[in-house]
Amino acid sequence: MIRILIADDHPLFREGLTRVLNDAPGLSVVASVSNGVEAISRAVEFAVDVVLMDLNMPRMGGVEATYQLRKINSHISILMLTISEDEQDLYAAIRAGARGYLLKSATSSELVDAIQRVYAKEAVLTPSLAAKLFDEFVAISPKSQQTINPGYVEPELEADMLTERELEVLRWVVRGMTNKEIGAQLSLSPHTIKAHIRTILDKLHLHSRAEAAVWASRQEIAQK
Repeated sequence: MIRILIADDHPLFREGLTRVLNDAPGLSVVASVSNGVEAISRAVEFAVDVVLMDLNMPRMGGVEATYQLRKINSHISILMLTISEDEQDLYAAIRAGARGYLLKSATSSELVDAIQRVYAKEAVLTPSLAAKLFDEFVAISPKSQQTINPGYVEPELEADMLTERELEVLRWVVRGMTNKEIGAQLSLSPHTIKAHIRTILDKLHLHSRAEAAVWASRQEIAQK
């Protein structure tokens, strides 16, 4: 029996989803919560196998909750279940440790299949977003860049390339946090965080948060 926790701030959605999943063979919803803070505590308390995590919730969003929960128990599989088709949300979820990303427009059979697959430690991705993810990582792969352009050299970090504040923002970006979540951590407005990220991208000659996160991971910025 796969033990499931649902984290979503819409009560009717949670209730309907609970009924659907409890009717499916081999699945059992053991807890249902409305925010990321409760998702972390209940997932541990009820020893769940799979968490269905919404992105936008009060107190703590799904991305940060995913990151924190994976630090506590890396064996829990997290499937993001959301309405967002924004690739930046997808990248953030993957970087935080989600094993799957599924839209709420999925059918009940598709959801059941996705739960079974993430439980088996397979990766699950909404087909419409798979191409975006593939294209992004092909674009930022050093080998693919060198194949296309033999003169390509991956940027190296100069000591004065980024300010301390920009490095701090970039570390949170690597963790998959949104502008609002980063702003809360640094006591800055989301608009200010957005401006910092734009400056970071300009300085590094990159085009997206995903590229910046991958670049920072290669440079081990998150560990500095």
